[in-house]
Amino acid sequence: MINVALHGAEFYGKHGFYPEEQLLGSRFVVDISVDFEPKGELLHDKLTDTVNYEHLYELTYAQMQKPRKLIESLCQAIIDDVVYHYSFVEKVTITIKKLYPPLPGKVAHSGVTITYQKH
Repeated sequence: MINVALHGAEFYGKHGFYPEEQLLGSRFVVDISVDFEPKGELLHDKLTDTVNYEHLYELTYAQMQKPRKLIESLCQAIIDDVVYHYSFVEKVTITIKKLYPPLPGKVAHSGVTITYQKH
């Protein structure tokens, strides 16, 4: 099993339940981890035999540009994109943290984690 991951990828997005959040936007940090069996012979040294972490970033960036009320919906959309482009993945785990969420007290981040596991 191989794991390809991005940790601490930062994005700006207009996600949140309240209208002010969708107007002003926030900073988000994304961790995404993808597990899979090699598609081909790794000794061939071909990018097509693995999950391209640059492409993971691009998929995540594209979804971060689409405002959503729930971070859960955002996580699921990114997972759906990864599974669509890399049908051979066995497991995808994504955590999205909203930095300094609008709460009455000081909070470093709120967050959601979703894990997809192929049956």
